[in-house]
Amino acid sequence: MKSLLFSVIIATYNRAHFLKIAINSVLQQTFKDYELLIVDDGSTDQTQSIVEQFKDPRIRYLPCSHQGVAAARNAGILESSGEFICFLDSDDRFRSQKLAVTCDYIKHNPSWSIFHTEELWYRNGALLAQKSYHKKPSGFIFQHATRLCCVSISTAAIKRTVFDQVGIFDVNLPACEDYDFWLRVAAEFPVFLIPQYLTIKEGGHCDQQSHKYPAMDKFRIYALEKLLRNVQLEKDHYQIAYAELKRKCQIYAAGALKRGKAADIKHYHSILKELEMSNA
Repeated sequence: MKSLLFSVIIATYNRAHFLKIAINSVLQQTFKDYELLIVDDGSTDQTQSIVEQFKDPRIRYLPCSHQGVAAARNAGILESSGEFICFLDSDDRFRSQKLAVTCDYIKHNPSWSIFHTEELWYRNGALLAQKSYHKKPSGFIFQHATRLCCVSISTAAIKRTVFDQVGIFDVNLPACEDYDFWLRVAAEFPVFLIPQYLTIKEGGHCDQQSHKYPAMDKFRIYALEKLLRNVQLEKDHYQIAYAELKRKCQIYAAGALKRGKAADIKHYHSILKELEMSNA
């Protein structure tokens, strides 16, 4: 059997209203050598019937019990067969040249294992201007990756062997699982930026993770603490990650002080103290 270059994974949960657009954006690719895995994370809407409307043999539908986006993406990775894994959030879409352009960059840069692209952002149909701190990085991006999730998962193409080295998505995280993943990746690999706008993101709707979990920094703190405790980092990477963890803990503790949550303040101060002592 001929090996595939790309496996595209769409993890979805109750987004039938967006899913059809996402699927069509993959099927309309000018590059044809891929498989599309749609991982249904226990949807209760019309997701399955939407998928069944498509008769393309490259589509595989994987229904799962509802366990969250990290588990759904992991299920897709384990079932995939492509050399490179591409993810597409079910409320995003690819431009028609996404896979073709990415393929060309892979061929001309064979030593690189991770590629990402520029993206366009829309909210309620209106194009959004991106801030300077959203500028996409290229190369060794660890410092960028500690500050914010600087690689959008829907823009990325990741060589399968990367997951063997850094692991898959952390199912303990209901949000910021991509931030956690990119921390581990950036500690080991450079990331190649393809300077073309090949992914379109649609924001502003109420089922986005940022609406469900407004206090996202507590998940980022968890990810940074886990990284510092469990990954053998280079000295400069450890210092960068610790400084960012300290900054986020101080911000979160200041918010806890305003809300009168003494236990939260104690918890975040203890994290920093323990790490400081262990690294003394």
